[in-house]
Amino acid sequence: MRKNGWLFLVIFIVALGSVAMQGKAGGKDALYQEILSKSEQHDIEPIDAKIDRVWKAIPGYNGIRVNVEASYKNMKKEGKYDESKLVFEEVPPAVHLDDLEPQPIFRGNPEKPMVSLLINVAWGNEFIPPILKILDEQDVKATFFFDGSWTNKNPDLAKMIYKEGHEIGNHAYSHPDLQKRSRAETMEEITKTNDAIFETLNVVPKWFGPPSGSFNQQTVEVAHELKMKTILWTVDTVDWRKPHPTEMVNRVLSKVENGSMILMHPTDPVAKGLGTMITEIKAKGLQIGTVSELMSENRVK
Repeated sequence: MRKNGWLFLVIFIVALGSVAMQGKAGGKDALYQEILSKSEQHDIEPIDAKIDRVWKAIPGYNGIRVNVEASYKNMKKEGKYDESKLVFEEVPPAVHLDDLEPQPIFRGNPEKPMVSLLINVAWGNEFIPPILKILDEQDVKATFFFDGSWTNKNPDLAKMIYKEGHEIGNHAYSHPDLQKRSRAETMEEITKTNDAIFETLNVVPKWFGPPSGSFNQQTVEVAHELKMKTILWTVDTVDWRKPHPTEMVNRVLSKVENGSMILMHPTDPVAKGLGTMITEIKAKGLQIGTVSELMSENRVK
């Protein structure tokens, strides 16, 4: 009888241990299990970079998931589930922009609430200082595409733009129609501009903007050989036609959306309308970043 009593006690202790272990399945308690069970409803799948029939190369976009361990640590002290204390982490896509064949890029990922300002610079020096002032006041960084001959003639302006923290791209050397140029001529146009930018700013551009948007597959492949991607645009200000600033701003705002790249030049309409344009873009809930930031898979916070 005494022996049976000891056996019952051992069985009882083992059973208690089993219940305790079940309550800590996965090494944690019921709170951990609640976080785990609710985490999937917050998951967003990453989006792979792809070649679109219309928009050509489109960058990928990170997904998100709940970091269960970190979230548990956040809530453990209170001992109860609190959605505001969930910790998230980004999940990269399986296919990246660099994995795609050489194709032009007209826009960022359509799920990313960010746009970029592309400013092609080959003339319009007098409008550069007021444009830089507006960008500074609005805390916005743009991507300026420099013509190589302009860079050699205007090193001080080029340095002013770069010192303001803006990104620098390549806009060829002599504003050529690259659809009509040979491979060797295209290579020379891009290389000479890279050399001019490097000599002036000690920067190696990774984005190439074809003058007047004139390009062909050869253009894209030559840029690719030089470790550059070819950037076009989603929305054109058509500022070179000298529209009224309000007309220009309305044109842009009617078309701008997630991932848009907005083309402009240092012109009078841009100098007068850029501040309003930026304010209204932000009012749409869109952030404004450089081309590199837009092409990045990082999620907008």
